[in-house]
Amino acid sequence: MTDRLTIALIYGSGRQGRFADTIAGWLEPELAGFGPYDVIRIDPAELTFTPGGLDEASAERVESLILQADAFLIVTPEYNHAYPAALKAIIDCCFRPWHAKPIAFVSYGGVSGGLRAVEQLRLVFAELHAVAIRDTVSLAHAWTQFDPAGNPFRPGQLNGQLAMLMKRLTWWANALKAARIATRYDEVAA
Repeated sequence: MTDRLTIALIYGSGRQGRFADTIAGWLEPELAGFGPYDVIRIDPAELTFTPGGLDEASAERVESLILQADAFLIVTPEYNHAYPAALKAIIDCCFRPWHAKPIAFVSYGGVSGGLRAVEQLRLVFAELHAVAIRDTVSLAHAWTQFDPAGNPFRPGQLNGQLAMLMKRLTWWANALKAARIATRYDEVAA
């Protein structure tokens, strides 16, 4: 299958001053070099939250974007050994639109590089019948890896990791898209 893929780039943090903007700013232009993708953004900073999660309009918007996506690339920090509440609200706003779609992670944080958040997210996405791919770009002490303009100090190293991640994500996206076209996922166990 050689159709264009739609990748949803999901920002995991909605905090003001977040480092996700720097990482996504590096990441998004790099994606064009790995395949014919249409990139859509899901950014918690552009959504409205209530004490119970997303408000109705934001939840409908996010669900629509998740439905459009063939694959997901999540940029997530690690907050207190876990992933952010804003990301959980985005994930929980719908169920079926996640089914049989691949998820990849670009994580960042302190010494762990966000990997503890990613391990928890793998469990959550398994419950949503999504496929979390093994390859991950992990940035320990991410703020020390970029210059003030948002350029990585060692682009070759990061791009090598990203290339592997994108090759795997593209493979899974194409395979699962073909499978979803052949048979609706919900019909498999009906």
